[in-house]
Amino acid sequence: MQTERRTAVIVHAELRNFTRMSEMLEPARVLALANEFFSLAGRIVREQAGKVLSVQNDTLLAAFYAGAPAQFAANALKGAQDLEREFGELGARWQTEYGLPAAVSIGIHLGETLFGMAGPQGAQQYVAFGDPVSVAERLVHRARNGEIVISAPVMKALGTAAGALGAEALPALELAKRQPIPIYGIVLETRLDFT
Repeated sequence: MQTERRTAVIVHAELRNFTRMSEMLEPARVLALANEFFSLAGRIVREQAGKVLSVQNDTLLAAFYAGAPAQFAANALKGAQDLEREFGELGARWQTEYGLPAAVSIGIHLGETLFGMAGPQGAQQYVAFGDPVSVAERLVHRARNGEIVISAPVMKALGTAAGALGAEALPALELAKRQPIPIYGIVLETRLDFT
């Protein structure tokens, strides 16, 4: 695959409460549930013209860059919303079958990203590097269980469609040696608390 630098939307989707599930369930069941989540997320990413870049622990990283920024930002957001909606049914089944709640939290950021092959010899994979990857990861950690946090560059790319989201302004993301990034959340009225 070609090495290139391009504007992209990066999405981090994290399966919440999965560490607890992995400690309580049999190993084969843990992997089966992880694969259910990753299969669901991967299908949705592909349906929205995105690319799954990696799976690590309980997190999926995806990139969207097909078409103009307004289009791939809309695709990334629709994918995030579809994942939240469709995981609701899966999470409810897990709760019924195993007595353990689960949710997905998502962070979305847009910016110039480096794509290409990297890794040890014989195990290289297509990866993304750059600020959008780091910021999207920080945003997923700002998202509460079942919520989506979106950066201002994504909202700007969405244009007038951003107004229909009902996203709330959240405290800006503070980063060292740079201006804070305004962020927005598609939040739940009732917080999902797994403690």
